[in-house]
Amino acid sequence: MERPDIDQQITFLTTHDLAATARFYETVLGFPLIVDQGTCRIYRVAGSAYVGFCQRPAAPVAAGDLILTLVTDDVDGWYAYLRALDVAFEAPPEINQTYDIYQCFARDPNGYLIEIQRFLDHEWLGADGSTRGR
Repeated sequence: MERPDIDQQITFLTTHDLAATARFYETVLGFPLIVDQGTCRIYRVAGSAYVGFCQRPAAPVAAGDLILTLVTDDVDGWYAYLRALDVAFEAPPEINQTYDIYQCFARDPNGYLIEIQRFLDHEWLGADGSTRGR
């Protein structure tokens, strides 16, 4: 039996403050709003990858170990762009030898950790040197 196709991917996260979350993801990150369901909003991250946020009273106060990773060839450009918008980072971009990536971390208004990274591992890179999946 063949595995059926998957057409899209959406990761849903919860929030206490959908308005602040919407401002951050729409205005700061510039993600296009695809669906507004009232208490949930879905954003296109890239291609057919989406992230959704739903306002829930039981949303965790601290985001814990959850990481939303954004893969880009231009980590330094994103770092400079977001710093200009007063987004706080834990540290400037740096090479992570353990995972062979170049990365930096910021937090969204919910406390979710946002990793901006580029793979340095040549097995992850396409023939043209760009990130796979583009």
